[in-house]
Amino acid sequence: MESSNIEQQLQQFESQQREQLGLNQVPIHWHDAALQTEPFDKNRHTVLFGSLTHAHDQLLLATLKGCGYRVEALPTPDMNGLQRGKEFGNRGQCNPTYFTVGNLVHYLQTLCEQQGLTAEQVVRDYAFVTASTCGPCRFGMYVTEYRKALRDAGFDGFRVMSFQTEGAVDNEPLGFPISKRLTLALLRAVVIGDVINALGYRMRPYEISEGETDQAQAESMGLIASAIAQGKGLGKALARSKALFNRVELNLLQAKPKVSIIGEFWAMTTEGEGNYQLQRFLESEGAECEVQPIAAWFLYLIWAERASHAEATRAGQYSAWAGRFQQLKLRLVERMLKGYFQHISKKLGMDYYKLSDMDQLAKTSEAYYPTQLRGGEGHMEVGKLIQSFRDKKHHLVLSVKPFGCMPSSGVSDGIQPLVTAHYPEANFLAVETSGDGAVNVYSRVQMALFRARKSAESEYQTQLQQHQVDEEQLKKNRRQARYFPHHVAGTAANAVAFLSAQK
Repeated sequence: MESSNIEQQLQQFESQQREQLGLNQVPIHWHDAALQTEPFDKNRHTVLFGSLTHAHDQLLLATLKGCGYRVEALPTPDMNGLQRGKEFGNRGQCNPTYFTVGNLVHYLQTLCEQQGLTAEQVVRDYAFVTASTCGPCRFGMYVTEYRKALRDAGFDGFRVMSFQTEGAVDNEPLGFPISKRLTLALLRAVVIGDVINALGYRMRPYEISEGETDQAQAESMGLIASAIAQGKGLGKALARSKALFNRVELNLLQAKPKVSIIGEFWAMTTEGEGNYQLQRFLESEGAECEVQPIAAWFLYLIWAERASHAEATRAGQYSAWAGRFQQLKLRLVERMLKGYFQHISKKLGMDYYKLSDMDQLAKTSEAYYPTQLRGGEGHMEVGKLIQSFRDKKHHLVLSVKPFGCMPSSGVSDGIQPLVTAHYPEANFLAVETSGDGAVNVYSRVQMALFRARKSAESEYQTQLQQHQVDEEQLKKNRRQARYFPHHVAGTAANAVAFLSAQK
């Protein structure tokens, strides 16, 4: 009898608790509802964006201003952003999410503190635009993460707009209005930013007076950004920028290890604490960095679209004629992008630089990675590692990935060990970023650099002997050049081959 009473009491208590907690209600799946009904007005709303490199952000800022937008670029995400991201974001997110989402929250909080704005004024007058995509990456949920964090930080209803980088735009009612003219203008800014960054990475390790390259970059950025914002004088600005870079005195006959930085897009691109300022750390250790240009990502998207159309044609979804027409259009876009990149490279004095051939990358990596998989960097990371050592392009390849990044971890931890087993000469290191642990990452990178330095020095001495030239004579006969025709990995070794032919 007592047992029966206890059972009844427990059932009654459970029923009361379920009622209080709302567990008796029919579950409703959560969905990201668009809260704003007022249309975006570029004459009233100030657009916020950012989180690429400094060069890209400044040129994109100038482009949007030139198109009539009120716009501000967010600063490079730092530890303040990481802290805000972890405070207001969902648990278990990746490093780029915490840094970029938290960076926006921190910027809005700073607006309120320094300019005396209320949260309501910020929500009313500002908007943020970011990219989104599909696939397994959390990148596909960035917009939702932004809105969740902003709501919890007191900016409920803040306008977050997006445009997609892959596939058709979904039913997102807050998509950023982007025309063909604006698309081309933004692509132009990205390409110019890529070339300016590449120049900096190639010149800084060899500059005789420290800081001259950074100064030339800053002055060039001012000239080019001003021309873009005004909509005139870009050619003259590029010519003046080339003169600024040419004034930087370099000693290119130094055997320095060339390091390729690949991996997750944001982690390998950002220039701040999100990747422990890895590029500057490598340069402080005497290395030359090669960071993948954003234009290469666009080429990959074009290649993926070509591959999808080819598969659809084989499956009978397109006629043979329609399939060929689609391929022709995409090939034309690809050629125009590559052509414009080469045009800007030559305008700024960086000859002999070539963007990756996506067909070759796919062919190189297909034995290790199914090229139909589109998550993260896809097969590019595998192909770049193989080409780096098979074709003697780099002395060290660093794969930078956020802690917990599924697409990048699957490649660097699951596939690259097989690649390095087949290419034992490959000097490959995968590092994870989590916002802390910089000392551990630096220590591992330094160990990998030791081997890279030995390779660079050996390669340089081999070129001197092969061409039977005197190093001191070459130094007296230097030509202004920022990039030499490729023979081997190192800049100094390629300089020997190039300059010895100019005697």
